[in-house]
Amino acid sequence: MAGPDFLETAEGRRIAYRRTPGAGPGVVFLGGFASDMEGTKAVHLEAWARAAGRAFLRFDYSGHGSSSGAFEDGSIGDWAADAAAAIGALTEGRQVLVGSSMGGWIALLTARAMPERVAGLVGIAAAPDFTEDSMWASFTEAQKAELAGAGRVVLPSDYSEAGYVVTRRLIEDGRRNLVLRDPLPLPFPVRFLQGTADTDVRPEVALRLLDHAEGEEMRLTLVKGADHRFSGPAELALIEAAIAEVLAA
Repeated sequence: MAGPDFLETAEGRRIAYRRTPGAGPGVVFLGGFASDMEGTKAVHLEAWARAAGRAFLRFDYSGHGSSSGAFEDGSIGDWAADAAAAIGALTEGRQVLVGSSMGGWIALLTARAMPERVAGLVGIAAAPDFTEDSMWASFTEAQKAELAGAGRVVLPSDYSEAGYVVTRRLIEDGRRNLVLRDPLPLPFPVRFLQGTADTDVRPEVALRLLDHAEGEEMRLTLVKGADHRFSGPAELALIEAAIAEVLAA
């Protein structure tokens, strides 16, 4: 497969992307924290969109995958800006946003920033406000002191032996981009998918999001036994069905 194309943003970041032409509304996949556009869900949905003749876009936030920048230099606001730049420059008309984990938060921020470009939203184990409600809330006093003094702390990860770096900037910028503290209107079809065995984003988060968001066409599907990856054959079929529902609504 040929390498990705690149978009230069107004902030000077070089965003790697892969775009599939097709009918609208298009579908945009928004990946998770420290993941990239070559993950199982992104690649599977691109093939699904191509088979259906549907326009599709996947990309790497700055500091992720093939895009420019260092991961630990980034923040929620940066990655939301990357998403807005990619959608603005690389898609036409309204889009269905499919956000996985952190991508669910980015999708909500995108819907708030450019509602006229959103036809619907599918959240997969969506993790809004996780820097505050999951990371910061679980830090020990020693970790908070390390973050304040050194500006960073390394946390263990099930997905990386080296763990991952959380910076003071990530936490502080996250606080400027919270979506569960103020009204969250989602005036388009919305589907949230959540596994009951997800230990990274607990089902309680999905229930809180469903209760907080405002919209007339919103549903949450809890999948017994599904974990955070949500990428087995049955889960991928559920994602396809959720996107199809949103497109048909």
